[in-house]
Amino acid sequence: MSAAIEVSELRRRYGGSDGFEAVRGISFEVARGELFALLGTNGAGKTSSLEVIEGLAPASGGTVRVLGGDPLAERAEIRPQLGIMLQQGGFPSDLTVTEVALMWGGTLTAPRPVPEILEMVRLSQRAAVAVKALSGGERRRLDLAMALMGRPTVLFLDEPTTGLDPESRRNTWRLIREVLADGTTVLLTTHYLDEAQQLADRLAIMHQGEIVAGGTVADVVAGHPSEIRYELPSGGPPPWAPEDSCVVEDGWVITRTRTLQRSLTSLLGWAERTGTELRRLTATSASLETAFLALAADNGAEAATTSQLQEAVR
Repeated sequence: MSAAIEVSELRRRYGGSDGFEAVRGISFEVARGELFALLGTNGAGKTSSLEVIEGLAPASGGTVRVLGGDPLAERAEIRPQLGIMLQQGGFPSDLTVTEVALMWGGTLTAPRPVPEILEMVRLSQRAAVAVKALSGGERRRLDLAMALMGRPTVLFLDEPTTGLDPESRRNTWRLIREVLADGTTVLLTTHYLDEAQQLADRLAIMHQGEIVAGGTVADVVAGHPSEIRYELPSGGPPPWAPEDSCVVEDGWVITRTRTLQRSLTSLLGWAERTGTELRRLTATSASLETAFLALAADNGAEAATTSQLQEAVR
């Protein structure tokens, strides 16, 4: 079977031929039934790309196919098969949750029953509450409910868990996994890298309008170092880490290594022999976050500090 989503050399420009090019020729495919995560720092071009793929905006160049058709030119045929969760839903604030669901269901061919969809996102107890009285997290759950109400073949989720508390995030992840198990294809954007690491079958990382890495989480993480850090000892021996990159930053000794167990064993042995106390010692395996930060720094963000880059993806 063909891919559910096919993107080839997609470009999107704002302000005419001499304007700002937000998306600069990206290409990727999303297989049927998989979750593909599109990641990037703020302004990387994720939402600009997603709007074209959803059929909400025209491309400036390249081609997009969703379920085999052009999502903009063939919108009438394709749109009933899509579920779209935007960054903000924009439902009328004076309507209750039930009224919003009834209104939205009226636009769909075969909507889920209102009680069923509200139970799926755990809003049943808020059914009679006006949208304006909902918390930010509850509004996001309402947005998700409406995206799922039509039993979509392809589901677009743009920052679905922003504003959710940890329990609600986990419940949303559970619901997304259930939807995937039913065969729905999901294209996700998120600033939470742990979310992508938990959910994504494959992903692509965007930076300044281009894809700079892609594949499975394991593919992207491979080759990036693990990290050992501890407080710089006061008056003790100089920091030591054999055959590894060891630096001192803001009072921390930081060792980046591709052989975490061997390096940690060597460091602990050295500390025992020298009587050095390794205060606040941590050892962290390579992760999607460490790979993301390294890729961002390697692709034009050298001037940003690590803390600034971490803030950009949260």
